[in-house]
Amino acid sequence: MKARALVPLKDLVEAKSRLSGLLSPAQRRALAQAMVEDVLCVLADHPDIASVTLVSDDPSAQMLATKYGSRHWLESALGCRGLNPVIDKSCELLLRENDHAIVVLHADLPCLTAADISEVLDTLDRQGGLVLGCDRHQKGTNLLAFDVASKVEFSFGAGSCAAHLASADARGIQVCRVHRPGIALDIDEPRDLALLLQHIESGLGGHCSQLFFGTALGSRIATQLASLDSGRHPTQQHRLKA
Repeated sequence: MKARALVPLKDLVEAKSRLSGLLSPAQRRALAQAMVEDVLCVLADHPDIASVTLVSDDPSAQMLATKYGSRHWLESALGCRGLNPVIDKSCELLLRENDHAIVVLHADLPCLTAADISEVLDTLDRQGGLVLGCDRHQKGTNLLAFDVASKVEFSFGAGSCAAHLASADARGIQVCRVHRPGIALDIDEPRDLALLLQHIESGLGGHCSQLFFGTALGSRIATQLASLDSGRHPTQQHRLKA
């Protein structure tokens, strides 16, 4: 099954504010750019992704889109504001072009693999309806895949998984949930970053690996995260010292 990918991207300067205790603004921007590059790289190389559209007003977005053979749409040119209206308008425009399915996914999925995308498209091809990829907490939505008949009301944000399921149920749309680590791990808070570093240590490549693996920044962040984790588990820390 062929599909088109839609990747909304926030302003990189404002990205990942919940990591401000670990990363400087410049480092958060570098992380956000590394993650979107890893996502775009996977999509650009996948044989069943017919096109990739990056929607963003960030000054770097056009450069990133060009680098990975993607199309760039300015968010401000869509005539709406807010993540969900922007996604809705973008999907409306994409669905006017042809009958390919659409995969909407976040730009902060650094562990995403080609196999993840293949599983999503194979599931959509076999079962139809809506394919939903939740975050690791099973509360947020990191990916949606659908055709024109299975588009739901977009509710990305807090509690979006339940909201998307409810929208699909109200419209009589069958939902299949996929559970894959590369889709589930989005990077918003320190614990997410700690899991990303574990993946990198296990051999994850890409731009995030270049940012953290064997670098002074990676070592410093790992030390800070270990310190935070020890502070949350004083009893365990005491046992280890005993």
